[in-house]
Amino acid sequence: MAGGVILGVALWLRHDSRTSSLLILQFEGHQAPGTFYVSVYILIAVGAVMMLVGFLGCYGAIQESQCLLGTFFFFLVILFACEVAAAIWGFMNRDTISKELINFYDSAYIKAVDVSGSPSKDSAIKVLDVFHQTLDCCGKGDDTALFKQVIGTLCPRKSLEDFLKSQSCHDKLIELFSEKLYLIGLAALVVAVIMV
Repeated sequence: MAGGVILGVALWLRHDSRTSSLLILQFEGHQAPGTFYVSVYILIAVGAVMMLVGFLGCYGAIQESQCLLGTFFFFLVILFACEVAAAIWGFMNRDTISKELINFYDSAYIKAVDVSGSPSKDSAIKVLDVFHQTLDCCGKGDDTALFKQVIGTLCPRKSLEDFLKSQSCHDKLIELFSEKLYLIGLAALVVAVIMV
């Protein structure tokens, strides 16, 4: 049963519209960083294997089969080791996910505010528009004179007053992925507690 819950949470995280719309973006031939999906795929695999292992355990207990119960225990230990590895990886990379996406945002931002009219300016504005709509933000927290000149192009749905009230996209990205990684950590903790 716990495997089904973990699998459900992982699939929800994978197909969440806010994260999916940001992580499918491409700019100048580069895909948005998908580091976040590594932890989600680990959860999907662990959830699916947990469901199978749970079935083996129940069936082995019903049949009183030492072979099936031994297989159940073996896979339980393997799953626990995978969860510990995923938790360590997630803890080590918790800031990396946000930083990579902020760098991706900044590269598009630099091209979008370029006054020389680079050929990739239109695609940069489209990428930023997806960020701004998805996160309800505008800009990266700086209110330089150059940004104030191009705010109408970059954030056409916001007035200058709305911009001053809204959060920067950097803060929103950190908040979004911290929330998602918190859910992943909570799911892994629940599984670890159930397994012990």
